[in-house]
Amino acid sequence: MSYPGYPQAGGYPPQAGGYPPQAGGYPPQAGGYPPQPGTYPPQAGGYPSQAGGYPPQPGGYPSQPGAFSGQPGAYPPIPGGGWGAPPASGMPSIGLDNLSNAGFGAGSMPAMPGIMSQMAGMGYPGGPTPGQPMPGYPQGPSPNPSMPGYPQGPSPNAPMPGYQQGPSPNAPMPGYQQGPSPNAPMPGYQQGPSPNAPMPGYQQGPSPNAPMPGYQQGPSPNAPMPGYGGGAPVIPVNRGFRGTIQDFPGADPLKDVEVLRKAMKGFGTDEQAIINLLGSRSNKQRVPMVIAYKTSYGKDLIKDLKSELSGNFEKVVLAMLKTPAQYDASEIRDAIKGAGTDEGCLIEILSSRSNEEIREINKIFKAEYKKTVEDAIKGDTSGHFRRLLISLAQGNRDERETVDISLAKQDAQTLYQAGENKLGTDESKFNAILCARSKPHLRTVFQEYQHMCGRDIEKSIEREMSGDLENGMLAVVKCIKDTPGYFAERLHKAMKFKSWLLK
Repeated sequence: MSYPGYPQAGGYPPQAGGYPPQAGGYPPQAGGYPPQPGTYPPQAGGYPSQAGGYPPQPGGYPSQPGAFSGQPGAYPPIPGGGWGAPPASGMPSIGLDNLSNAGFGAGSMPAMPGIMSQMAGMGYPGGPTPGQPMPGYPQGPSPNPSMPGYPQGPSPNAPMPGYQQGPSPNAPMPGYQQGPSPNAPMPGYQQGPSPNAPMPGYQQGPSPNAPMPGYQQGPSPNAPMPGYGGGAPVIPVNRGFRGTIQDFPGADPLKDVEVLRKAMKGFGTDEQAIINLLGSRSNKQRVPMVIAYKTSYGKDLIKDLKSELSGNFEKVVLAMLKTPAQYDASEIRDAIKGAGTDEGCLIEILSSRSNEEIREINKIFKAEYKKTVEDAIKGDTSGHFRRLLISLAQGNRDERETVDISLAKQDAQTLYQAGENKLGTDESKFNAILCARSKPHLRTVFQEYQHMCGRDIEKSIEREMSGDLENGMLAVVKCIKDTPGYFAERLHKAMKFKSWLLK
């Protein structure tokens, strides 16, 4: 290694068998280091001469044949005062005084004396602090800078020019499709069903507690009442046809009574023919058979059926030949007639019928039995239970669909004060509200009542009342909430009781 200011002497002798000159290499560069004795011979074909290189440095090494040519536009000549300059004051000489290339003096450039004086005391005498740029000169190149006139070399692990980017680890191979990820569907195959997914070709089964197709959605337990924010809308009740038997197309009462006559004529009775006929006709198609039978045969159909049938089958057949109002009137009469009273029958009919239906029952009852339903009730019931039945028998319940929220809250407070919030029970308050208010209004009252005292209205009635009054009040509340649900409960209890008797 050579040092600036030292001449090259005694280098390595020429080595035989070295590398021959390489064609296409770097051309000789002017202004570079002079040839050194005993070093490698100049190599032909190097880099061509580059413009903008370092200019010749005065006082430096003499021009060496075959070296790099001078580069215009590089750093200006380094002034004296650097390597080989006279030592600063107080500093000993390092023995470079007699060298042919003693360096540059501070006077080589006009600005150097001032610059050097500024740098005194900044580390080395006359020199800058290590790692600091020289004052008055542009910033030198950083380590491993790009060569002037040549493009920036590639960074480590950067793609090579003229070559495509190499694949990253686990990257898809060029020319091959991307392999499937774990648990991914295989190409060319359909996606397999997920766990508990619907099978292809089959309809999706209903979720648990989902509404059944073709049936209206029933209200959920303790569902929010209408008129309150966030509450679910009230499910409209179908007030039209509720039966499972629809009108038989082309039914003719005169032809139907012929079937009934043939089934009862002669020895024995063809019960199956009666079932097939009455079971396929709607109520409005069955009722005209009574008049048609008398028109065709001059006899009473009801009396002929009673003479041919018996037991529960007789009751069912006769009931099917009456209108709903006629049947209710006869049932009320049977519930009151004789010893004892069927309070359950009275409660079921009067608590579940509309105003119009109750008025029709009163009209038929008066025509058939020469007295009003109210008079019949008074003679066989008493106390608050009698008051409840008489109130229901008026058929005067409010039937408006709108709800007054403030009145509903007031009624809920009244019920609470009349029952749970006092010693004893004021049954008249319950009677006045439950028998006069509209059904939408009472549903709102029940919801507000539960918010107020934290207990369902049915539970409060069970705690505050007993006997027939309790059963009557509960029937009214259940029919207000869900009339079909009330009848479903009645049917269940009736069949459960019958099965218990048969055991």
